[in-house]
Amino acid sequence: MKLGFGLYRHQLDADHFRFATQCGASHLVVHWVDYFRSSRDNQPGDQPIGNDSGWGLAGDPDKLWSFEELSAVKEEAASHGLQIEAIENFDPAHWHDVLLDGPKKLEQFEKLKTIIRTVGRVGIPTIGYNFSIAGVAGRIKGPTARGGAEAVGMENPYDTPIPNGMVWNMVYDRHAPPGNLLTITPEELWQRHGEFLDVLMPVAEEAGVTLALHPDDPPTPTLRGQPRLVNQPHLYQRAIDRHSSTRNALEFCLGTLAEMTDGDLYEAVDNYSRQNRVAYVHFRNVRGKVPHYCETFVDEGDIDMLRVLRILKGNGFEGVLIPDHAPQMTCAAPWHSGMAFACGWMKAALQSVENDR
Repeated sequence: MKLGFGLYRHQLDADHFRFATQCGASHLVVHWVDYFRSSRDNQPGDQPIGNDSGWGLAGDPDKLWSFEELSAVKEEAASHGLQIEAIENFDPAHWHDVLLDGPKKLEQFEKLKTIIRTVGRVGIPTIGYNFSIAGVAGRIKGPTARGGAEAVGMENPYDTPIPNGMVWNMVYDRHAPPGNLLTITPEELWQRHGEFLDVLMPVAEEAGVTLALHPDDPPTPTLRGQPRLVNQPHLYQRAIDRHSSTRNALEFCLGTLAEMTDGDLYEAVDNYSRQNRVAYVHFRNVRGKVPHYCETFVDEGDIDMLRVLRILKGNGFEGVLIPDHAPQMTCAAPWHSGMAFACGWMKAALQSVENDR
């Protein structure tokens, strides 16, 4: 198993690459979509969360990820000893009507095909994605981790309707008519995801790219009035069963899975890693269940993280684990210190488990 590090697009520079290497990481998971940043909340890597206006604007619908851009970042990362394992999340501008079953769906499927082929040409093996209309919303911040460190969590259900022109908590159409998105059924959402796999899995197989599905975060039954795809551990199996290819895989978020109200986390880790469907792991800890939970330092939550590592090792998982995000510590560099603590703990834990007999 390999220690990775997650970076957002505005962090893809020499300083952050050096920091990731100093933390002991050998691999990167990068977001090619950057989120709106508020002047009141300017810690590196932190996202605005849990507000009705969302995370800001989606990108340019006509500007797809280019071979030149991706290759340049891959080469710079490699100069610091880092391999890019995955790109996480498509830009809503490129696939909002795939999620919404809208009039531009077929056109946007072609854009996604181009993106997947480009990622394959560059030699990046995985694209993580969230098949979600609401995306991540309803979380709050507070001094809830050990020693009053700032972390994110959830206190109550969040079903404020989604306005027209927004999907995945980002605005793709500033000129959408007034009103809110119509609520769909869970089965309609599964049908849309099935079409997504039917159309794109052959392209992903040909390009040598794994498509890895993230569970819904937070995993409530509905969010902003819309159904969720994978809000319980067993629902991952429905996504796997749609296509037998191992290119149809899972972005395995331990924190999100632990927040779910049904099932056993350790059984889920064992089940899906035995099936060889875990593409990479978001390695973070939490306390509580939706809709009342808070994220914690990696060593203080409800999850026995060493037990998870031993299950993964026993099933032959050799992929990448990243801290995803971490509580921010009280110092001049809250984000950096929180991530450094997480990586240091993870590196020691990996060494301990690898030395098990």
